[in-house]
Amino acid sequence: MSSESFAMGPDEKIPASSSSSDLDPFKGIQFPELEMSLRRPRTFFSFLMGGIVCIMTLMALVPLFSVVLMLLWRGGQKLSLALFTQLPPAALEEGGGFGNAILGTAVMVGIAALIAVPLGIVCAIFMAEIAPGSRLAHSVRFAAKVLTGFPSILAGVFAYGAIVLITGGFSALAGGVALSILMLPTVILTSEEAIRMVPSKMREAAVGMGATQAQIVWMVLLPTAMPGILTGVMLAIARAAGETAPLLFTALFSNYWLTSGGRPDVMQPTASLAVLIYNFSGMPFQNQVELAWAAALVLVLMVLITNIVGQTLSRHQHIN
Repeated sequence: MSSESFAMGPDEKIPASSSSSDLDPFKGIQFPELEMSLRRPRTFFSFLMGGIVCIMTLMALVPLFSVVLMLLWRGGQKLSLALFTQLPPAALEEGGGFGNAILGTAVMVGIAALIAVPLGIVCAIFMAEIAPGSRLAHSVRFAAKVLTGFPSILAGVFAYGAIVLITGGFSALAGGVALSILMLPTVILTSEEAIRMVPSKMREAAVGMGATQAQIVWMVLLPTAMPGILTGVMLAIARAAGETAPLLFTALFSNYWLTSGGRPDVMQPTASLAVLIYNFSGMPFQNQVELAWAAALVLVLMVLITNIVGQTLSRHQHIN
């Protein structure tokens, strides 16, 4: 039989014997059977698992929200402008603040960022663009991943041996070096991922225009990957700001401002919010305990704001 016998002309119509039900795409489908019913084993199991996941999620959030509410209740009662401008009080002394601890935390985190951010970005450029498949790049990547789980107290021990023993005293510089070790892996891994996410067409266009590799990195890759890089930097800063153990071995603590002779001095013991909370929370004096709660609230807000900024930058990168 030829194929021409199956062809239909433009004026031909479907035979009258064919009913419209033969052309119905939903013919034979039993819609009541498609409705969700807990009597069906699969539906019941899916509903049960969904309920268990929701309950577990709420249970995991209970400790978080309980801590936040406790900080707001206990620490919020002590908040005042004096906390940010005055020095920690002595035993049995009322009032006081922790302005020097806020300044010390900012200085040490700033020193850590000055060390970790440039070094981390350079390592990320090498691993993602210069020699992505080399043995050195694989070694650096492996070391960075190992450092993400590095105990923070060991970073303090390293800085103690490398800075404190050599300089002969505790200092903000030693604290910044210890924190930079904790910041470095986060900066390296997030920056490498951000650089890898830059479309290859942008690299090819720059090469086609005669740009050198240095120009491609400086003028194409870094500006495009900057939101992702800043996200990693913000997350690293948030982690470093809340560390206590490394600072016990490096910066120790101080009840005074970070100055010497009226000038800033990073080579002396330095107060920090984390160590202040650790010291004051165990004291038998009510005023110091209240200051510890207030300092904990301030520290949590600082870390929260930093994380929100990092998440905002990350979202901006995905949108772009």
